[in-house]
Amino acid sequence: MTRSPRLLRRGFVLEGITLAWNVVGVIVLAVLAVSSGSVALAGFGLDSLIEIGASTVVIWELSGTGERRQAAALRLIGLAFLALAAYLLVQTGIALATAHRPDGSLGGIAWTAVTAVTMFVLAALKTRTGRALGNPVLQTEGRVTAIDGLLACAVLLGVLCNTAFGWWWADSAATLVIVFYAIREAVAVFRRGEGAP
Repeated sequence: MTRSPRLLRRGFVLEGITLAWNVVGVIVLAVLAVSSGSVALAGFGLDSLIEIGASTVVIWELSGTGERRQAAALRLIGLAFLALAAYLLVQTGIALATAHRPDGSLGGIAWTAVTAVTMFVLAALKTRTGRALGNPVLQTEGRVTAIDGLLACAVLLGVLCNTAFGWWWADSAATLVIVFYAIREAVAVFRRGEGAP
C-alpha cells in the first residue's frame, strides 16, 4: 500500500468531512424527524450515527491501527446495522398498520437533497484517493458513502411525495430501503470479518 503523506492527508480530510457532516446530520435529522413524525428521517438519522462509526474505523485504519482492533470495530458496526434494521422494521410495521401520516417536512427535503449531493462528491473523491493510495478500505468506504447518497435520494423521494402529494405510505417505503441497506451492510461486514484475524 502506498503511504504518500499528501494522499493520506487527503484521506483523513475526506473522512473528517464525512464524520462532521454525519454528526451534524444526526442532530438535524432528529429534530426534523420529531417535528414531522417521519420514520424515514429518523431511520436516516440513525444510519448517520452508524456511518460515524464507519468513518472512525477508516480513520483508525489510515493511522495504521492493528487489524484485530479494526475487525472488532467492524463487528460492532455490523451489529449496529442489524439493530437499526430490526428497529426500523418494527416502526415501519406500526406506521403501516396504523396508517400513520407523518407531516410534510420542507426541512427534511432540503437536508436530504444537500446530503445526497455532498455524499456523491465525497464518494468520488474517496474512491479516487483510495485507488491512488492502493487502499481498499478507503475505496470501500467510498462505495459506502455513495450508497449513503442513494439512501438520501430514497428518503428525499419519500418525504417529497408525502409533503407534496400526501402519500403517507411513501415515508414507510423509503424506510424499507434503509432496512434493506442495513441488512445488506451487516452481512457484508460480517463476511469481511470472517477473513480477519
